[in-house]
Amino acid sequence: MTLSFSGLDLVEPIQRALRAENYETPTPIQAQAIPHLLAGRDLLGIAQTGTGKTAAFALPILQRLAATRTPAPRNSMHALVLTPTRELALQIADSFRTYGRHMGLRTAVIFGGVGQGPQVDALRRGIDILVATPGRLLDLHQQGHVRYDGLSVFVLDEADRMLDMGFIRDIRRIVPLLPKQRQSLLFSATMPDEINRLIGTLLKDPVRVEVTPSATTVERIDQRVMFVESGNKRALLASLLGDKAVVRALVFTRTKHAANRVAEGLAKGGIGAEAIHGNKSQGARQRALGNFRDGRTRVLVATDIAARGIDVDGITHVINFELPNVPESYVHRIGRTARAGADGIAISFCDHAEKAYLRDIEKLTRRKIAVVEHGFRDVAGQGASANDARPNGHNGHGHNHGGHNGHGHKHGGHNGYGDNGNSHERGREFGNRRRRNRGQGHGRPQGHAPAHPQAN
Repeated sequence: MTLSFSGLDLVEPIQRALRAENYETPTPIQAQAIPHLLAGRDLLGIAQTGTGKTAAFALPILQRLAATRTPAPRNSMHALVLTPTRELALQIADSFRTYGRHMGLRTAVIFGGVGQGPQVDALRRGIDILVATPGRLLDLHQQGHVRYDGLSVFVLDEADRMLDMGFIRDIRRIVPLLPKQRQSLLFSATMPDEINRLIGTLLKDPVRVEVTPSATTVERIDQRVMFVESGNKRALLASLLGDKAVVRALVFTRTKHAANRVAEGLAKGGIGAEAIHGNKSQGARQRALGNFRDGRTRVLVATDIAARGIDVDGITHVINFELPNVPESYVHRIGRTARAGADGIAISFCDHAEKAYLRDIEKLTRRKIAVVEHGFRDVAGQGASANDARPNGHNGHGHNHGGHNGHGHKHGGHNGYGDNGNSHERGREFGNRRRRNRGQGHGRPQGHAPAHPQAN
């Protein structure tokens, strides 16, 4: 029998908000975690992004705070949620406001990169739910603007990403400041040794909820790898994005500079794209994310740090323009698609220098990623997967990439990319021209048409 939200012991104002959002059936982590959290237990949640963990902790926190109805002390809070990025902090706060819209609780967000005045003012009045990034929280505490005497619930979200971003030291400075009598929750997609050590100091007799084995990838994601020379990656990306089946794509690079170059090149080729990374201002990041969420921008190019906070439904494709050098990041990247019960496609480009990264990813996920052939020059003859990466014998892009879960389109024949092998030569010139003219923001040879001028 399928459990419904109405079957959980949630108060009517929360049930009303859930009905307004058309939430009917809890996800596995919600169904398992909410009863324990309502009972006051500490909890260790091992769950990938997109599994519904925000509601898993937000709903019990709202119910607990609504039951007490005591004003938060000046400069303090009743519940504290620590999260690694400003984007994720804003989204978590929005979720609390959505689910608690009928409860009259005060929610605030604090993070760096913006003026602290409004954040200090909000703290001064006392806050029911504070969502914060570690650095700004510590900074305001050291200035005397933050106290923890009113805290009863502490949530450490995305703990493994905190570790990746170097925030564990900040976490270890914050935890001793908190009241010893509290309910504590920790959520992480993976369980590195450092996180295991943190659990012993943070949680007391926790319930362990694991909805997906550590470091595995969501089964609904169709994962593919394309072996391609690095100089041809941008032409291959433009070719893939020429297919209108790619409705909303999130493209990953390893560096901020690469994200800018890729987004600018796509935009010059007629494909709506924006970049999001740590060097962008808060306003620019929020505008880019809003445009992507609302469908005004079809492609968002992101680095790992910026993208962890991207919680957007309807991402049909994740494309790893560059494979991550940390294999756990692959799990987080592709988890941006196949959310809320939908299917998704993850395509990774792999050049010769990245084959070691691919092997690390396959070892971590315990899954062999299927190789897809294409008309651009690949890295055949190099490394363990040379046989899988051999040329396909077709001329240009005239062969079908299809027959595999939604890729039944031809990646060829798009505006001159399928003319008896000239597509490859154009792809090579595309890449070489880009290297010769680094900094121009595009790699198209002069005199050639954009890769896909018809794409929007």
